[in-house]
Order: sequence, then C-alpha cells, then structure tokens
Amino acid sequence: MTEVFDAYAAYYDLLYRDKDYPGEARYVHSLLGRHGVSDGDILELGCGTGKHAEQLVRLGFAVQGIDSSPSMVQIARKRTPSDLASRLQFDVGDARSARLGKQFDAAISLFHVASYQTSNEDLAGMLRTASAHLKTGGIFVFDFWYGPAVLTDPPTERVKRLEDGVIQVTRTARPTLWPNENVVDVHYQVQVKQNSNGIVADIEETHRMRYLFLPELRWMLHEAGLDVLEARSWMSGELGVDSWFGVIVARKRQQ
Repeated sequence: MTEVFDAYAAYYDLLYRDKDYPGEARYVHSLLGRHGVSDGDILELGCGTGKHAEQLVRLGFAVQGIDSSPSMVQIARKRTPSDLASRLQFDVGDARSARLGKQFDAAISLFHVASYQTSNEDLAGMLRTASAHLKTGGIFVFDFWYGPAVLTDPPTERVKRLEDGVIQVTRTARPTLWPNENVVDVHYQVQVKQNSNGIVADIEETHRMRYLFLPELRWMLHEAGLDVLEARSWMSGELGVDSWFGVIVARKRQQ
C-alpha cells in the first residue's frame, strides 16, 4: 500500500484542491472542544500532505503527523509554512505500529485512514497506536466508511478531471463491492499530462477500503482502552443509512 501512496502523492493535492480543509479542521476542533480539548498536542495518524495538520495548528494546536508514504511526508515537510514550523512536525511511520515515546492530548485520523485498515489485525493495531499515545482522558477522532450507508447506496463508477498550471489529471474510479468481506476495491485509472511538453503518464492503482459498523468499532475501541463518546455523520448530524462517512469521538479511559 505504501507504493500506491507514493505514486498518489504526485497529484494528490490537485485532486483534492476543492476539499474544505479549513472547514474540516474547524469541525474537528469543535468535536475536540466539546470533550475538553481546545488546545494542546495532537497526533495525526495518516497525515498525507499535511493540510489538515496545518489548519489545526492555525487553530491553536501543535501537531505531529505520521504517514507510511515517504513521498507524502516529504511534500508535507516542504509545504510547512515557516511561521508554523515550531508546532508542526511530519515523520514516516505506520499507523498500525508506530510508537513515538510520547503522549498527546488528542489523536486524529482523517480522510478514511481507518477504512484502509482492511483486516481486523490492522484496524486493531491502528486503534492501539492511538490509545498508546493518548494521555488518560485524551480524545481520539477518526472518520470512516459507514457500512449501512455503503450497502444502501453502493459505490458506482466515477470520473474526475482537474488541471492546474503544471498538469492535467483524469481519474476514473471503478469499484467492486465484496459484501462477504465488508470491503470495496476501488480501481483507479489515472492519466497525468504535463502541460509544458504534452507527455502523458498512465497510472493504475487499487485502493481496498473497508466499510465499518458501530458494534464492531465499539468493541475494538474498548479492547484498545477507548470508549465511544459520539458517533455521528461526518460534518453533519445523526449517523444513518444516508451517511456514507461517519466520525467517532472516543476517550482513553483510566487503565
């Protein structure tokens, strides 16, 4: 999977330039604040190119992000504004097993990193990593694909086209649903064209995504020392069959 995201890094920010990172960071800030964390240190598992982390630093936090892709981490480091560098750090690390030797007031994992953990062992490892790095009473916020909504409104083929002054990107996503495994294989065919010379590169990737259900999440979080405080629809209200993307807020309990 690391190799997939190394290739992905080259056009990641262009594909998601319309993503509301400031709005999403404010939403996470509100979730944390509701449970007593309005400032302090945050660990981000699966930080990507660092855009959520940057916005959270602007809201008063210090953030250390880890990602399994060296290319993503390199981009995140390069784009760190100098005035934020003292409170923003990015390192290569595996969300399933990293141990940084320090604890944080909160941990976050956004953009469906949890749903990339397609085996029970991988997901449990990620939850243990979050728990191991939280102070007692610390808060963990993560989003995920919500199973009832995925099964009610299954994924379909989609095409996305974007360009900037450097490249043009056309990405076709063809999903295959495996209901007995609770996963979706999303096969991406990506064409990247250089504006300067017309050279075209073709990239193929398959992202395996797991859709999750609340009973299994509550149990796995509890096993990791975390208790669910909220389960909501991402950026909106109640979690239901029309909520493809869910978000959970959990607290580390006294051991």
